[in-house]
Amino acid sequence: MQTELDEGQHDFAESVRAFGRKHLADGALARAHDPAYSWDVAELLAGQGLLGLTLPEADGGQGASLLDAVIAIQELGQICPKSADIVQAGNFGPLRTFAEYADAGQKARWLPDLLAGRSLLALGMSEPEAGSAVTDLRTEARKDGDSYVLNGTKIWSTHSVDANLYLVYVRFGPGVGGIGSVIVERGTPRFGLGQPSTYMSGEQWAQLYFDDCRIPTENVLLGEGGFKRQISGFNVERLGNAARSLALGRLAFDTAREHVLQREQFGRPLAEFQGLQWKFAEVAVALDAAQLLLHRAARGAEGGLPSAYDTAVAKLAANEAGFRAANEAVQAMGAMGYSTESLVEYCLRRTRGWMIAGGSLEILKNRIAEEVFGRRFSQRSGR
Repeated sequence: MQTELDEGQHDFAESVRAFGRKHLADGALARAHDPAYSWDVAELLAGQGLLGLTLPEADGGQGASLLDAVIAIQELGQICPKSADIVQAGNFGPLRTFAEYADAGQKARWLPDLLAGRSLLALGMSEPEAGSAVTDLRTEARKDGDSYVLNGTKIWSTHSVDANLYLVYVRFGPGVGGIGSVIVERGTPRFGLGQPSTYMSGEQWAQLYFDDCRIPTENVLLGEGGFKRQISGFNVERLGNAARSLALGRLAFDTAREHVLQREQFGRPLAEFQGLQWKFAEVAVALDAAQLLLHRAARGAEGGLPSAYDTAVAKLAANEAGFRAANEAVQAMGAMGYSTESLVEYCLRRTRGWMIAGGSLEILKNRIAEEVFGRRFSQRSGR
């Protein structure tokens, strides 16, 4: 959907699309079914300037807008979904939080390799007893001389199996004000990874274990009082989640549309059956509406960060539309849609996961309701 883009953005979308078709279309299905991170693709995307798009030029980025990064994710996601994941990791997620709050020394130490596709940063936020209730986290960072000692565990961390850097939410003290974050390098003594576990999407994650793991003070990203600042950066993560949801929904939608135009049953193409026509019409409306909401959220960013309300609305709409599109595509294509020989079933599995990751649909609805009623609603018992 390009009608709301200006000329420069339209040209950028076309250039990314042409690059993707030339370099990434072949092998897209194989990449989708390979849980390993595609380091070769990461370096290829970095060479094209697609990692660090939204970061300032002084930090090695391109100084582009959030919408430019959304465009890149969506254009590549409709060609090679796993490549869109790499653009997401190279622009949003923990990288964006790191670039926003790292000091000059931390940026000089880690940012060049991250933007060159030679390094990968994973987020350690969720814990066994702290998922949506993230402020219940228990992983502790205790000051000891010129270092901090970490104890705790993290779960459900995207890219944790392959990453060499981890942005870890930790507790420096009690309460929300005691939460901050640190950078931990792979191979740090007494930091270990559990056996990989597999999501329904085929992606893998490994539990992170910190057992008296010692890191230098210069690895602290945000100390006490940093939680609200770093969680505000999470709104950008939701833009990338929403962008991929729509991209994969459209990929499934377009694949199924071509199928029903060609496939004949009872002497005529499937596209001539009104039951299918209405399904595709309804999905088209849902995808277009969610796209407009996503662009609103990306364009409305103030000070480089979008609003919590706009990103919650956009993610909710995109998650639901993307999953609906993929689900209906599988149904329309029948056994072909259900087969691993098509990307459509992969799109269904991935879009389902994004309805949980980055803020579940229920959490998003809570946040939207707070805006509607102009007040906070505690989810905790014993109010």
